[in-house]
Amino acid sequence: MPHTNPRFISRLTRNTLALILAGGRGSRLKHLTAWRSKPAVPFGGKFRIIDFPLSNCINSGIRRIGVLTQYKAHSLILHIQKGWGFLRGEFGEFVELWPAQQRVAETAWYAGTADAVFQNLDIIRDHDPDYILVLAGDHIYKMDYGAMIAYHVESGADMTVGCLEVDVDRAREFGVMSVDEEGRVCRFAEKPENPETIPGSSDRCLASMGIYVFNKGFLFEQLYKDADTSTSSHDFGKDIIPSVIKLYRVMAHTFRDPKSGEQAYWRDVGTLDAFWEANLELIGITPPLNLYDKNWPIWTYQEQLPPAKFVFDDEDRRGMAVDSMVSGGCVISGATVRHSLLFSNVRVNSYAYVADSVILPDVDIGRNCTIRNAVLDRYCQVPEGTVIGMDPEADRKAGFYVSEGGITLVTPEMLGQDANHVR
Repeated sequence: MPHTNPRFISRLTRNTLALILAGGRGSRLKHLTAWRSKPAVPFGGKFRIIDFPLSNCINSGIRRIGVLTQYKAHSLILHIQKGWGFLRGEFGEFVELWPAQQRVAETAWYAGTADAVFQNLDIIRDHDPDYILVLAGDHIYKMDYGAMIAYHVESGADMTVGCLEVDVDRAREFGVMSVDEEGRVCRFAEKPENPETIPGSSDRCLASMGIYVFNKGFLFEQLYKDADTSTSSHDFGKDIIPSVIKLYRVMAHTFRDPKSGEQAYWRDVGTLDAFWEANLELIGITPPLNLYDKNWPIWTYQEQLPPAKFVFDDEDRRGMAVDSMVSGGCVISGATVRHSLLFSNVRVNSYAYVADSVILPDVDIGRNCTIRNAVLDRYCQVPEGTVIGMDPEADRKAGFYVSEGGITLVTPEMLGQDANHVR
């Protein structure tokens, strides 16, 4: 039966348990993850990063989901409790939070991605799925997992790895796969210095997305084996995949746009520069990620806020935003905003100028401020007349963080403010 048959796919997704690994520290995002895990970082004006894999699951028909948390998870837990409690338990639907709780040993937190799943095998066994979908909780993309699960079943795979094509220079940041003519993984190297390219291409490689489909019994067997290996780092990419590709059927499923067949949108917003760039991509005329797609909505906790408001219309004091996205609850009061993304409840006061910047929720920008090429974290109260992003050296002297790409990050602590640490 072809995998395009929707009834076939819906039966498979009903019997799938999705596990979202959301315990990551995200240290490359610097101060943005000082009080929150990377999946809890706000993105796109009103969402958090975790909303994208969660929405992909719901839109794919997968309604049994475990979210594995560890590092500074409180804001992530609050967000999921507020925004993802709409599934009906009596129908067997759920989003469960699985914190690191030392279920295997009294001193054992999650040691790696494979160990995180291993420590919850008793819960997985109770849910009794046929297939287990393992997802990273910190990437931005829209993907129908049903097609990947159907490919896994039809190809007779023990394990299927979601992958995408990347340039050779970027491939050093990923696990790189080599496949045969039927898509079976022959070789796998984690973050290689000299990545192997795709046959027929000198500059493209096949990289793992950190998305895996397993048959339940096969996953259990491999995780027990890995747990008994004292030299293992207990990671899917570093340990599990290299140990199984020669003995078992491991298939690669390339992530492509279903309409065009081209490489689909996927972003790792793991650095401040990548985070800033991916957010500002959204405000383009035809952005690579369409948040206005009614056929694939991104769900989130929806705070009840008034519409954005723009006030004053004098020559030198006009509330306006151009080439920008402005979220609910914002007030642009006699200020100018250009090519920027404002999250919820941002206030920009008179004579201020904001350009090429990402302003997270609940920020207040004082009068006569100038802000360019910046990311302002939640709850920042920017004093009147502050200049940010115009002179990297001056920003560093002020105690702000300046990235390699020249983006300035400002947090409440850098401004000498005691902010709410539940962000």
